[in-house]
Amino acid sequence: MKTLKLGTSDLSVGRIGYGCWRLSQSTPKQAQEKIETALSVGMNLIDTADIYGFSEPSKYTDQDNGFGEAEAVMGEMLKAAPALRDQMVLVTKGGIIPPRPYDSTYDYLTGALERSLTRLNTDHVDLFLIHRPDISTSFEEAGRALDSFIESGKTRYVGVSNFTDAQGRALQSSMKNDLIVHQNEFSALCQDPITDGIFDQCQERGMTMMAWSPLARGDLATGQNNEKFDKDKFARVKAAVDDLAKIYNTTPANIALAFTLRHPASVLPIIGTQTLSRIKDSAKADSIDLTAREFYDVIEAYRGEGMP
Repeated sequence: MKTLKLGTSDLSVGRIGYGCWRLSQSTPKQAQEKIETALSVGMNLIDTADIYGFSEPSKYTDQDNGFGEAEAVMGEMLKAAPALRDQMVLVTKGGIIPPRPYDSTYDYLTGALERSLTRLNTDHVDLFLIHRPDISTSFEEAGRALDSFIESGKTRYVGVSNFTDAQGRALQSSMKNDLIVHQNEFSALCQDPITDGIFDQCQERGMTMMAWSPLARGDLATGQNNEKFDKDKFARVKAAVDDLAKIYNTTPANIALAFTLRHPASVLPIIGTQTLSRIKDSAKADSIDLTAREFYDVIEAYRGEGMP
């Protein structure tokens, strides 16, 4: 798999990452199989968050609501296979705390990262993201927390998730260190970053865009509109993706991933399949180079009209 530099950092990562939002109900052994499979095909960016597992049964934490469970499973995995830690670029996120629902105060984020490190059985993560913007806390306070994490060595780099371009810019203005990542939803069925300024800011500042749900929560892989997207839009996009899958002799899922990779804003899609064969097959998307015309075919299918 080809690699890219994660934002302005010195971290080299595969162009597709592996997400652990569904890892909470795996055993540590099962988690190890999935992580090792991802690493074997070049997916060395491993993405998790403290909220992953919330509202699910807990086994590896003392929480009765599943909070922190995915991190705890990975921590148990790293106890059993510590050599895996040096093979991955480990990302976690904090700041979602139901029912508040978001907390980016200095004290909360500091405690959240400490608890994540304990669950993950590591002394630092490579990248820490504020998971969602907390509009009840100032950018100055949130930025002070992120700067302190880098100064303490508890994370190497920082970024944001689900922020607007204006929110990212405002937070950056209060910080000493660079935000190197935006993580937002992007897929053939959610093309907001193309027009809402996120991709523009990523290119302006040399940030990487980590795309969550690049398969529209699996609907672009299955071809079933389980997420209840607009029926006509879904049909148009599905047809465009299916046509390209025939041209490239590949799966619609891999075309959907290739679509996200085609944008010049250093997009890194995060897949979350729990099936080993699908993890391996997803790596093939990296070798699919859609033409500009094919890229626009999917954009126009989404918009329902030709470009102006």
